Formats: sequence, structure tokens, C-alpha cells
Amino acid sequence: MPSASGRRLPSDRLLTVLTCPLCPSGLIRTGGALRCADRHTFDIARHGYVSLLTGHRRAVSADSADMVRCRGSFLRAGHYDPLARTLVELATELAPPDAVVLDAGAGTGHYLAAVLDALPGALGLGLDSSVHALRAAARAHARAEAVGWDVWRPWPVRTGCADLVLNVFAPRNGPEFHRVLRPDGALLVVTPTSRHLRELRAPLGLLAVDPRKEERLRRTLAARFRHARTESLEYPMSLTPEDATGLVAMSPAAHHVGPAELRRRVGALGTPVRVTASFTVSVYRPRGHQGRRAES
Repeated sequence: MPSASGRRLPSDRLLTVLTCPLCPSGLIRTGGALRCADRHTFDIARHGYVSLLTGHRRAVSADSADMVRCRGSFLRAGHYDPLARTLVELATELAPPDAVVLDAGAGTGHYLAAVLDALPGALGLGLDSSVHALRAAARAHARAEAVGWDVWRPWPVRTGCADLVLNVFAPRNGPEFHRVLRPDGALLVVTPTSRHLRELRAPLGLLAVDPRKEERLRRTLAARFRHARTESLEYPMSLTPEDATGLVAMSPAAHHVGPAELRRRVGALGTPVRVTASFTVSVYRPRGHQGRRAES
């Protein structure tokens, strides 16, 4: 919803989902900010997102501008489109057309936008702690909203409001996944397999993926979720050196190799750079909701 100044404002429907992070109250839109009954106020950025992080609640780490730029370019090039299509197929099976879809660690909002395209009446809410990612996520889709938050902390979101939660290569907060989901809702989690980017690990000095990652994920969620099914997705990618460099630079792996050294190592791989993309996409259903936090 644009304001008179042209700034994109959060939708009325979003205000039925969000809560104040400092007290149990709901939020209303007033001018260029959101405010609760206790007058806690959160400015709406000119880019269209609202950050609910305040003071000591600020996240200790977040994606940098370079990481977000590289991720945006890589995703727009279509290299992860098969993953987006898999998420869309599952989302349309698991959620109604007018669903509330939460993306925990939304990044640029790429996967959330793909799901919203397939659910014509859905509202999407992306949570992320990176200002640079939020700027992209706020304009990723007409029905996508972006909110600044650290997903490790209890979320400023109403209990039982979500039909679907997406978690794509992002931190996994099992208690909050469970709390915000409806009893008949679903959680979609994407993790890389031990074969993901295997051709790049040794030459570029990337960290290996734990082969027991999926097993650990199930153990982490087991108390609150029932594992419903798993989709395995693996395919070859043929990348330019620029794409390969961006692929590494868009992830935490970028912290282990300097930019100049990364370009040098990628250049030594030849053209094209052939890389395996390998993912596990898991569907979880919430178990009984005894002991859930009461709704305000």
C-alpha cells in the first residue's frame, strides 16, 4: 500500500499478524510508523520494511550488502529455480490460496515471492535481521511484507496465525515455528546435502556440509513436529566464473576466503564451472499444541 509520499506501507492484513516485540499489544499504522497501545513506536523505512529490532535486541550478525547483492544476482540468473519450483509445488499442496506464509530468514524474499505467485490470495511475511536483505524482500512481491527481526528470538507474530512457514538455509527456531503455526499448518525446511557444491570445496577451501545434517534437524524438531515427508533434489549447474564467485560470496563461506583470492581460485577452475546443487526439502507437521503461549 503506497502512502501519499510514495512510500510503501505495510498492509492492513499484516497488522493482524504482527505484535509489539516489547509488550503483548497489537500494532496500528500511524503516519510513517507502527505503534502499539503502550506507544512503542517502530518507523517504517522508506524502502517499505519495518524493523522491530530495538536496543539490545539487535541481531549480532546479518548478511552484508555484498552478500545480498551476490545472492540477488545468482538467484535472478535462475540457478536455483528447480529448488523454487519444488517449494512452490509443496506449498500449493500444503497451504490454502489465502494462506499466511512466514519466511524465517527470508533473505531477498526470492523463495517467498515464488510461493506467493502460486497462492493468489496469500500474505507473505519475511523475517530477517539484515537491513540490506530487507530492502530487497520488501519489494520482492506485491503481497510480501518484510520485518526486521532476529529469528533466534521469540517472534513478534501472533500465535497460530500461519498456514505455512518456510525455512530455506536459515536458522531454525523450532519453538517459534510451532507456536506461530496453525494446528493444521506445515513447516518447509530446506537444507544442503553433503554433496552440495562438492566440486568447489577443496579448490575454494569451503567448509564441508555435515552428512548427518538432516538427522540432526529431525532430532531438533522431533519434540514439536512430526516429519511428514522429504523431497530430494539434485542437479548439475554450469556456471560462469562470475556466477561461481557470487555463489560463494553470497554465503557465510565468503568469510573464509578474501575476495581477490576467491577470484583467483575460481579462475583456476576453467570455464564453465560445473557444480552439483543438492538439497533436501522436508515437510513437518506440528504435534499437539499443549503448553503453547496464550494469544494476547
